[in-house]
Amino acid sequence: MLSSRNAALTLLGLLILMVATRSGLASNLHLQDASWAIFFVGGFYLSARWRWSFPALMAAAVAIDWVAIRYYGVSNYCVTAAYGFLVPAYAALWLGGSWVRRHATVDGLGLLVLGAGALLSASICFFLSNGSFYWLGNRGPAPTFAGWMASVAAWYWPFVRVCAAYIATAAFAHVLLMRIRPLRTAGASPLSQGPARTEVIRG
Repeated sequence: MLSSRNAALTLLGLLILMVATRSGLASNLHLQDASWAIFFVGGFYLSARWRWSFPALMAAAVAIDWVAIRYYGVSNYCVTAAYGFLVPAYAALWLGGSWVRRHATVDGLGLLVLGAGALLSASICFFLSNGSFYWLGNRGPAPTFAGWMASVAAWYWPFVRVCAAYIATAAFAHVLLMRIRPLRTAGASPLSQGPARTEVIRG
């Protein structure tokens, strides 16, 4: 489990990334919204402190949307009666990250666990957010099942792909840091050197 200081720094980093990508501040860098991956990564690192970290990220997402619409002329097209479904949708991603933390190891099997957890939780998030928007959003013709399937076909992969790309980047950084940290420890004390072991991923 992360120390209180590291947990706070992790949350701060996730909040900065959300502000930059969800608000469009980093649009000149062509960065897409990282919110889905942020909640997944938050669940991975901050699951033990979910009582304050999940609400903080959720509040930040809502605040960013409100400020962007109120002061920067961003369309409120996506703000409908279905907006509240973002809470369970993002919670699915959070729980997915938490599940991966408990089960993944730094090996090939760990990659399968990460991939399965990310794909399943992102899919649940998509169907909750897209389905609620389509059926409750009242932004087009009368909803039909065929119409929803067309929406799923058009939007499922683009949303999941962006989420997967961010999660893959975070996983690469995590593994790289885990590899570097033992090397530093070994360099500081020869007694710390020992055979490599496969361990459950720790933050």
